[in-house]
Amino acid sequence: MSVVKINVLTVPQEQRETLEKRFASRAHAVEGSDGFEWFELLRPVEGTDDYLVYTRWRDEASFQAWMEGPMKSAHQGGDAGNAERPKPAASGSTVWSFEVVQQAAPTGP
Repeated sequence: MSVVKINVLTVPQEQRETLEKRFASRAHAVEGSDGFEWFELLRPVEGTDDYLVYTRWRDEASFQAWMEGPMKSAHQGGDAGNAERPKPAASGSTVWSFEVVQQAAPTGP
């Protein structure tokens, strides 16, 4: 059964561009991961500073394997010994986890 992980990132207005650039610079970093099914970065339009990072995985084991491998490497930086790690763009982060129990796709042309 597929699982959905939504990372809720609180991002102050002045850090939005930084966050989006960082995600863009890592484009395609997750697509080749075993069990990966979907990714979306959702920008808030009104009423909140929270971005949503939506990922869908074949199963929990696939997500955990990505978290312990490619994701951890990407967030630690290539050569941590020679470069100072940039300050996080988000001031807070929470992960929501869901199992997909129903879904629908468009029908027709």
